[in-house]
Amino acid sequence: MAEYEKIVREQLDKNGCAFKRYGKGDHDIWYSPITKATFPVDGEIKSRHMANKIMKQAGIKHHF
Repeated sequence: MAEYEKIVREQLDKNGCAFKRYGKGDHDIWYSPITKATFPVDGEIKSRHMANKIMKQAGIKHHF
């Protein structure tokens, strides 16, 4: 399985998203200035579907 966490976090940073706080378990809470929303990012993103879901919540047009 592929590990998408590093690429997802790089894309979030590149697009102006910001880490807000630690969430429950191994999740982090991020904020997107594009969608004006907060969303969770798992510490281990092993599914491209989950990676794409995070990109959509952030309003980023990058797809895996």
